[in-house]
Amino acid sequence: MYSITKAFLNLGISNSPLIRQSDTLLPAVITKWSAISREKHGLKKIRVYDNYWVPKKRKLTDDKLTKENKDFLQEVISEKFLKPGESPLKEQINNDRASWTPESRRCGVIARKIGIYPMWTKSGRKLTTTLLQIVDNHVIRYNPPEVFSQSKYYKRKTNNSKAYGSLVVGAESADPQLFTAIYNGLFTEAGCLPKKKLTRFRITPDAKIEPGTPLFVSHFRVGDYINVLGTTKYYGFQGVVKRYGFKGGPATHGCTKSHRRPGCIGGGRKRGVWKGKKMPGLMGGRRRLMVGLKIWRINTKYNVLYVHGPAVPGVNKNYVTIYDSYAYKKRHIKENPPPFPTFYPEDVDEPLLEDIYDKDLHDFSEPSIKIQEEETKKS
Repeated sequence: MYSITKAFLNLGISNSPLIRQSDTLLPAVITKWSAISREKHGLKKIRVYDNYWVPKKRKLTDDKLTKENKDFLQEVISEKFLKPGESPLKEQINNDRASWTPESRRCGVIARKIGIYPMWTKSGRKLTTTLLQIVDNHVIRYNPPEVFSQSKYYKRKTNNSKAYGSLVVGAESADPQLFTAIYNGLFTEAGCLPKKKLTRFRITPDAKIEPGTPLFVSHFRVGDYINVLGTTKYYGFQGVVKRYGFKGGPATHGCTKSHRRPGCIGGGRKRGVWKGKKMPGLMGGRRRLMVGLKIWRINTKYNVLYVHGPAVPGVNKNYVTIYDSYAYKKRHIKENPPPFPTFYPEDVDEPLLEDIYDKDLHDFSEPSIKIQEEETKKS
């Protein structure tokens, strides 16, 4: 009763008998009271955004189909949708592409973290790199600025008057029978198989790409700096020793059941626990961004990026989002612009090498051994 009375006072309403008899104000009062109580505890809400509010998975049932019917369904799927890696634009050459400018913002790609690999420079310095494999990326949809500005995900900065559009990219094709018809309808414009993962990138209008265009690892170059966004490993509820690296209490000399406890959490003139105090709680499972990671090596055969550092967020086989780091523009200059809006295989006359190294890395291909083998064969 005291809490409801306090809510009346916060609303600026007197606690008179006439007001107490009114039933119309009670729901508003209770709502205001609950909002005040939540804000008082300082609960931090974690906002999770979804790409599209459509059902993704459908409930599988035993349709009792024969083998001939299943083979017929696979033929229909192969005729209707594109195979992984194909594009409906491979016969079409886009001649109205815009040129790259320092203000341009390209789209990114979706990759999987597949492990950590050591490398060495020519001076003998050891590097630890993270392998990120770009798996079956296709452009699904392009939303121009006038459409993207109406979305709830659009955030316009007050000091930035540029108009940005969005490009939806999907990764890893899957069987259309595993998804609902509404979710499969998102890919009719691109003509590709339904994707397991969708991500939206904010781009400038000059960097638009037609739906159905595949994205390869050659979208980036050796020496470029990129940002990697991923979800950290989830550990569940952990104590302060594991969560924050606290030293803990003494092991002996009278210490009882306080070996891994945080110790004093308050005191002084201000009573209570301050906000932000490091205490036990849920550890991991948060989205983290690594800024300015250098690309040391690119494998075009398996679409693998060798990215600097072992601290890419997430465990192996987790999805990560990769896009250009515009805070590091050492390679993004007018004399040597990146592939814009993306890499097109028909623009290259000669086939690309399978492995492309940075000039400072040591090459372990050992051509001297091959020369010795050829000399032995001649002799």
